[in-house]
Amino acid sequence: MKTVIVFNHPYEGSFCNAILEAVQSGLHRSGHTTDLIHLDADGFDPVMRAKDLQAFVKAGKGEPVDDLLDPAILHYRQKLRAADHLVFIFPIWWELMPAMTKGFIDKVIFPGVAYTHDGPYRMAPAFTGIKSVTLITTMNTPSLMYRLLFGNAVKKALMTGTFWKTGYKNRKWISLNMVKFRSDEKRRKWLQQIEQRFARTA
Repeated sequence: MKTVIVFNHPYEGSFCNAILEAVQSGLHRSGHTTDLIHLDADGFDPVMRAKDLQAFVKAGKGEPVDDLLDPAILHYRQKLRAADHLVFIFPIWWELMPAMTKGFIDKVIFPGVAYTHDGPYRMAPAFTGIKSVTLITTMNTPSLMYRLLFGNAVKKALMTGTFWKTGYKNRKWISLNMVKFRSDEKRRKWLQQIEQRFARTA
């Protein structure tokens, strides 16, 4: 089984990097192979430029678009086509995902590439090998405040607005809250739980 991990954090000493190591360790224990898309290390350009929007429109009409896309996008697309599971790891900044994660969604989740239209109001997944999508986020906002005051913005944008809408099932969100206020012991426990969880991944 192959798990593609989309990672976005610019600081190597971040807690997100520790989460990445725990996820990879657990997956390797379960016999998975992992394929890392490290957006920061890749210098990924998240901006949806005119040629990207042109490609999006043409892809929706079933027209070829590879000549319009950056080589990085073509490379990411091939990785996702080979994936059995997809994992995102990133911090929540100002209640949403960082720019590179948003840009990845804008520039990779294309009609005819990541999904197809199954009737006028329905979509179906086109990365047909992907059996689950897991989101792991860190934030310093209390969980209750994030849900009630900010409306679970990331859940609405990614889990519902992107992957539910395009037909991907088995969506999970692991939200780690108030991270900078937690003890080292609590953080270690989180990492152990994450590693054990991914070690049980089928």
